[in-house]
Amino acid sequence: MAEQTVPAGPPESSPPAGPAPGTGHDRTPGTGRDHTSGSGTGRAPGPGTGGAAAAADGSAAKPDAAVVRDALGVGIAVGLSGFAFGVTAAGSGLSLLQTCALSLLVFTGASQFALVGALAAGGNPFTAAAGAFFLGIRNAFYGLRLSQLLALPRAVRPFAAHWVIDETTAVALAQPTRRSVRLGFTVTGLTLYVLWNLTTFLGAIGAEAIGDTDAWGLDAAGPAVFLALLAPMLRTASERAVAGLAVLLGLGFLPLLPAGVPVLVAALAAPAVLWFKGRAAGRGTADAGDTRTAIPGAGPHGGASADAHKRSGEDSTDGGQRSAEEGR
Repeated sequence: MAEQTVPAGPPESSPPAGPAPGTGHDRTPGTGRDHTSGSGTGRAPGPGTGGAAAAADGSAAKPDAAVVRDALGVGIAVGLSGFAFGVTAAGSGLSLLQTCALSLLVFTGASQFALVGALAAGGNPFTAAAGAFFLGIRNAFYGLRLSQLLALPRAVRPFAAHWVIDETTAVALAQPTRRSVRLGFTVTGLTLYVLWNLTTFLGAIGAEAIGDTDAWGLDAAGPAVFLALLAPMLRTASERAVAGLAVLLGLGFLPLLPAGVPVLVAALAAPAVLWFKGRAAGRGTADAGDTRTAIPGAGPHGGASADAHKRSGEDSTDGGQRSAEEGR
C-alpha cells in the first residue's frame, strides 16, 4: 500500500475542530461539563438566562464583587421607595403596626400599593385584598424558574420564597453561573428586605408627623413608584399592549365600579391580548396554507394535479409510440 501523507492542519475553508486552548471555551464555569461532549455544539449554557450569552462570547464567571455591586444598586434604589409606601399606608388610615406588618409579611411592593390604594379610595377590604392577591400571583411563576436556578436545600426554600419578587428575579436571571445566581439573589433580597421595612417604618412615622398627606400631594407617591417599577419591564409589544389595555380598562371602569374592583377588571387585559395574538397567528398560518395550495404542484391538491398531468403525458407518449409502430 502507498504511504499516506497526513496534512499538517485543516484546510483554510473548513471550520476549526474546536476552541483554541486558553480561550476559556473548554468548560462552562459552575457546570463542570466539557463543551466538546454531548451534542457537539461546543457550548453548554450556564444555569442563568445569561449563561448562553456568556458561553457564546467566552466570558469567564462574573466576579463576586460585580454581582454584589449590581445587587446592592437594585436593593438600595428600590428599598428607598418603602418610604413612599409608609406615607401612603398611613394616609389611607392604616396604623403604624398594620403598615409595618404589611411590609414584613407581604413584602411585594405592587400588591402593597394596590391594597392601600384601594383602601384609601374607600374600597372594601376584601376587594382590596383580592386585587393585591392577583398582583402577587406573578411571584409564584418567578419561583418556578428560580427553583431550578438556585437549587436550594429544602429547609431553606420556604425562607427564600419570601424574597421571590421582581427585583430579586431580575438580578438572579442576569447571572451566568449558579454561584452568581445565588449571590445576586441573596444580596438583593437581604438588602431590599431590610431597607424596605426600615423606610416603611420611617415613612409611616413621618406621615403621622406631617398630618394630612393629601394636602402635601403624597397620595400620588404610591402610583408614581409603581409606574416607575413597571415601566422598565415592558420590553415587548405584547407587554406594552397588555399594560395599555389594563390602563384603559382600569380608568374606564373607575367611575362605574366600587374601589378596588377596576383593578380586577384590568387583569383581564393579559388574557385578552394573548387571545388576540393567538388568533392573529392562526390566521397567518391559514393564509400561508392557502397560498401554498394555490401554487401549481404545491400542497395536497397541487401535488395530485401534478401527478395526474405526469400520468397523462406518459399515456400520450405511449400512444404515440404505438401509432408509429402500427404505421411501420
